[in-house]
Amino acid sequence: MRVITGKARGRKLREPANYDIRPTTDNVKESIFNIIQFDIEGRRALDLFAGTGQLGIECISRGAKEVTFVDQSRDAVALVKTNLKICGFEARVVNDDSIAFLKRGGSYDLIILDPPYASELLDKSLEIINSVDILSEGGIIICESGREKPMPDMKPPYKCNKEYVYGKVKLTTYSRETQK
Repeated sequence: MRVITGKARGRKLREPANYDIRPTTDNVKESIFNIIQFDIEGRRALDLFAGTGQLGIECISRGAKEVTFVDQSRDAVALVKTNLKICGFEARVVNDDSIAFLKRGGSYDLIILDPPYASELLDKSLEIINSVDILSEGGIIICESGREKPMPDMKPPYKCNKEYVYGKVKLTTYSRETQK
């Protein structure tokens, strides 16, 4: 696992000691950042279900103004902090239930959702994001899921943009439309 580009390009990140965390593969990570490459610099990002922190760290490396990492696992939070230190970055790292964190609100320009595939956490997260409305106008949500997972619709001003399939992985983007 490494940082693809930006300030921390090439830095090797620590991987989990066990398989409770499923890191995003380098190929899928590269695809994610090809999709959102123009939506990172100067923006506030949320890496929910942070795991190793590699997706949020990639955002920082590419010029995100601020990234918040959230994971309910203490081991994951410790790993995120270690990986941030390896890269020389500072960020807010929260040890909390992701759904509870979302319900408290906030404001983000980019939200990355990569929960355990077998859980219902992706649908629940999108439902709460829609109801609490924490994504800024013109903001983007990118979701990683298993290929076969049907993705839910969101109520306006949110909309599903596009789905991309890479082997067994599906990436889905949503956006919050700007008010006219």
